Amino acid sequence: MTVVDIHPHIVSRDTARYPMSPIGGKRSDWSHDRSIELDTLIESMDAAGVDKAAVVHSSTTYGFNCDYVADAVSQHPGRLTGVFSVNVLEPDAPAEMRHWYERGLTGMRIFARGSTLKEAWLSIADPRVFPCYELAGELGIPVATNATVKMLDQIETVVTSFPNVSFVIDHLGRSDFSDGAPYENAAPILSLARFPNLYLKVTTNNFRESRDGKSDPLTLFPRLVSAFGADRMAWGSNYPASQGTLKDMVDLANDCLAGVSQADRDWIMGGTALKLYRALAGETVSA
Repeated sequence: MTVVDIHPHIVSRDTARYPMSPIGGKRSDWSHDRSIELDTLIESMDAAGVDKAAVVHSSTTYGFNCDYVADAVSQHPGRLTGVFSVNVLEPDAPAEMRHWYERGLTGMRIFARGSTLKEAWLSIADPRVFPCYELAGELGIPVATNATVKMLDQIETVVTSFPNVSFVIDHLGRSDFSDGAPYENAAPILSLARFPNLYLKVTTNNFRESRDGKSDPLTLFPRLVSAFGADRMAWGSNYPASQGTLKDMVDLANDCLAGVSQADRDWIMGGTALKLYRALAGETVSA
């Protein structure tokens, strides 16, 4: 099994070369307290048995300047690719997308809200964003977003309007599974299974929360697999934004996925990522 992490972050100590410019003007707490540089990520991947990674640019550290992730990918081609962010509301956003894509970042993330932005600062269904989706479809760039199930109408609009774009919903859309099987509270996220171009990113927080309330990972993840198929679910550590070692996060994921078949686990822990991020599968990508 090839293990691929589609949600680690890195932050450089070299603030002269990589100046801080967090989205919204406030830097995330994790990037202060437990950020890691590229070398530590590679060492952690080796220790955890993680073969490859799609490193997610830290918007809460660098805003829309993705230089550090791009430089990191250039040092480890084949093992790493990158997920960039641009200001999708600006007219030059497609040009910026091409710039980062040409630098080896083969995925995009729309940071709609997060730890430093409690309210969404944009709608992912804003028509101003549509040229970005069109280019993503042209170049084969998967689009991840941390939009939540509270933004369900927006999600449905874009996945319907751009069926040739692979959309990835971070952190299971912050869904509530605490009511337990049959997980009626999760109806919003489960309703998205009807869109074949919609993928789920299952992160460390989701695995930790899978035991909250009446939820049980042995029933939750088989339920998600039955709805979406394991080939539309992919693991992301959220390391080091989530606390703990990368190895602990891999172990937790495998433990929580004990209720699904080994074939399904192989998809979630790596196979789906290789489908989304072609550069990690050894395919040549070009602009």
